[in-house]
Amino acid sequence: MCGRFAFYSPHEAVTRLFGVAGAPSVEPRYNIAPTQYVAAVRPGSTGSRSLAMLYWGLVPSWAKEKAIGARMINARAETLGEKPSFRSAYRRRRCLVLADGWYEWQRKGAVKQPYFIAFADREPFGMAGLWESWRDPAGGEPLESCCIVTTQAAPELARIHDRMPVIVPTERHDEWLDTGNDAAGALDGFLVPWARGGLEARQVSRRVNSARNEGADLVEPLGTPADHA
Repeated sequence: MCGRFAFYSPHEAVTRLFGVAGAPSVEPRYNIAPTQYVAAVRPGSTGSRSLAMLYWGLVPSWAKEKAIGARMINARAETLGEKPSFRSAYRRRRCLVLADGWYEWQRKGAVKQPYFIAFADREPFGMAGLWESWRDPAGGEPLESCCIVTTQAAPELARIHDRMPVIVPTERHDEWLDTGNDAAGALDGFLVPWARGGLEARQVSRRVNSARNEGADLVEPLGTPADHA
């Protein structure tokens, strides 16, 4: 699964890699947790891309209450086409959740050691996401929410955790975001472990275990050399 991640790249990198010129700057975050708001890119009303802040935890349009979102922060790639909670969004409401890296925990005896997994070149990337719009039956403003699509871990990361977020290659962002692209066969080709290399996993401080902790030090390696995946 992907239960915690970081996004702190400067606005210029977002514009360059995700094509959302004119979007507002996003506050750097080093310990993003479920039920918080995350930066996501999706198609705009005029066909261009737009940047939105979405609630992390998908709340389907038919849900009776917002609380269901806390249980749907991730969507398994293997069952996207089957689960009623994700099926419609998979066909029509896809997005890119922006990240510089994500955290996973590996059990070492009685301790779970956190790792920060990111690209060695420090470039941000887009995680495959789905989004929905929901309105509380009791009234109120619509809530736009999202989840992150996960798949089996790449072989070099499986020693840490058996799942990873689906990473959409930069040159295929348009395909993933295209609302007219709803053929299951074409979409399913995205739902595979990252196979292009370049990812680096490094042990980081257990301070990240608490979502209350923030700061750039959370993504820094421990005193030992970086652990490369």
